[in-house]
Amino acid sequence: MHRTFIRPFLAALAAALVLPATASAKIIEVGDIGAKATPSCPTSPCEVISRTTAYQARVGAERKLFVVPEDGRIVAWSVTLGTPGKKQRAFFEENLGGEAQAGITVLRPGTRYFGRVTAASPLETLTPYFGQTVQFPLTTSLDVKAGYIVALTVPTWAPALSLGLGRSSAWRASRAKDACDDTQTQSAQTGVRVLTQYKCAYRTARVTYSATLITTPVVPEPPKKPKSKPRG
Repeated sequence: MHRTFIRPFLAALAAALVLPATASAKIIEVGDIGAKATPSCPTSPCEVISRTTAYQARVGAERKLFVVPEDGRIVAWSVTLGTPGKKQRAFFEENLGGEAQAGITVLRPGTRYFGRVTAASPLETLTPYFGQTVQFPLTTSLDVKAGYIVALTVPTWAPALSLGLGRSSAWRASRAKDACDDTQTQSAQTGVRVLTQYKCAYRTARVTYSATLITTPVVPEPPKKPKSKPRG
C-alpha cells in the first residue's frame, strides 16, 4: 500500500512543540501497535464499516488501544483504506448513502459501554485515497482527557476493515444490541453531546485507523529558594 501524508499542519505543529526543555509534551499515535493491517477490499468478501461510529476494543492481547493515555489534543488522524472494485464501489455508494466518508469522534466512556461525544473532526471524503494510508491534519485540534476513547465515525461507508484475525480481536459499534446485523440503518454519532451505547461487538476484525495525540506539557515547579541564614 502507498502511504500519503497531508502535511499543511506541520509548521504549526512544530511551533507548538517549541517548549521549555523541562516540559514533557509527547507525540503519541493512539491505536498504533506496530502491526500492519490490510483492509479486506477488493478481495471477496469486501467488507466495510458502514453507517456507524466504531472503535477497536482489542487486538490480541492489546487492550484499550484507543483509550487516550494522557490529557492533550488530537492534531491529526490516519486511516488505511482498501481498494474496492468498480462494482463493489457502485454497490456501496448506491446502498449506503454515496461516497466513502469518515472522521474521528472523541467519546467520554460511561458504564455498560455507553459513550458520550465530547468532540468530533470534520468528515473527509475517502475515495481519492483508496489503496493508501492517509493522514488528515485537523485545523482545529480536539481536546481529550486521559481515559477518553477515540472512535471512527462513518456516516456512509469506509473500506477500513481488516478481516481474518483471531477471536481475541474485536471492535465495537454504536448500534442497538438487537440491531448488530443491521449495517444499513444510520447509527453514526455525528452530534456533540450525543450519548449512545456500544453493545455490538464484532470479532476477528480490526478497524484500520489511528489518531495523533500531543500530550499536555507539565509545567515544572519553580525551584525553591534557599532559606537565608539569620544575621548576628
